[in-house]
Amino acid sequence: MTIRERIETKLTAAFAPERLVITDESDRHAGHAGHQPGGETHFRVEIVTVAFDGLTRVMRQRRVYEVLAEELAERVHALALVTRTPAEAGQSR
Repeated sequence: MTIRERIETKLTAAFAPERLVITDESDRHAGHAGHQPGGETHFRVEIVTVAFDGLTRVMRQRRVYEVLAEELAERVHALALVTRTPAEAGQSR
């Protein structure tokens, strides 16, 4: 299973998101810190879920980091997050 697939599986299981977009941006970071051959080191994640209702931006990000702790420890060097509730994303529940 690729790192991207692991991220998708774990975030889906933990948050049951209404929207989840995972983009591998590793190719943009060639030559920079943390880049490795084969990519899967730099990701952008957009996640929209009711699980974030009532949580601050920092609390949301901490919850995502907790779920992805293994990936962050082993290969993922950078994780850009957009964390929203359905209301913030303009989606209906």
